[in-house]
Amino acid sequence: MSAQQTEKQDFQPILVLGGTGKTGRRIAARLQQLNVPTRIGSRSVTPSFDWTNVKTWAPALEGVRAVYISYTPDLAVPGATDAIRAFVNAAARQEVRQLVILSGRGEAEAQACEHIVQESGIPWTVVRASWFNQNFSEGAFVDMVNAGVIALPAGEVPEPFVDADDIANVVVKALTEKGHENQVYEVTGRRLMTFADVARDISDALGKQIKFLSLSHTDFVQSVRDSGAPDTVVWMMDYLFSTVLDGRNSSLCDGVQRALGREPRDFRDFARQAVKSGIWGDAA
Repeated sequence: MSAQQTEKQDFQPILVLGGTGKTGRRIAARLQQLNVPTRIGSRSVTPSFDWTNVKTWAPALEGVRAVYISYTPDLAVPGATDAIRAFVNAAARQEVRQLVILSGRGEAEAQACEHIVQESGIPWTVVRASWFNQNFSEGAFVDMVNAGVIALPAGEVPEPFVDADDIANVVVKALTEKGHENQVYEVTGRRLMTFADVARDISDALGKQIKFLSLSHTDFVQSVRDSGAPDTVVWMMDYLFSTVLDGRNSSLCDGVQRALGREPRDFRDFARQAVKSGIWGDAA
């Protein structure tokens, strides 16, 4: 590549899909701190990006050199493979030169989407993640923490909860440094933890008890449905707790270590930082 081509590439933006979400906003912030031109992929910006509106894809992709792919609501949902295939084809037409996709650990449907990216002919990186720590501070379970009871259909099956900041750091490395092309980084936290362990660590950080209550799967799904949640959310909660949380992910992987050269962030450190942020200020 000539010096002129390199300079041109340096000024081409990276498109961060889901740029206002858990991982996307962290990735965008880090890229901007590095003075990397960054385009947010979201319905609320211009040009807008909407997974359900194919007409928004080409304007969002125009002139970008790389894309972080975070699919909403999840790569496991019906129709995700069709959307990913169509998007990758659109990226190829726009001569995008790098794809980094966030995938789900233990999800056969997500791995099918990975294969589409891997077979695209575009240099790729897969970041395959476990459950996020931030589900308890920014996501579906924060209200449970604030109510003092984490009530979920989870028993003694341990999970390697991973921190969204670690995921963001791995993605940024892949997008800005050589040597991460055509790599699968399976990222996990430092420990295997049950949901009861999670409640215990949050309790220790808060200095007050957060209980864990194991619900039946049927009662949990019905409670999600009764809350008025969209059908896609009900489907996802049913899928995650009936399929993914069956022990298939009860092992640690070295994706964070390989990409970043350090250990993953521990859940205890995440919990202490969440307390400092005040997100659990009303926890009972």
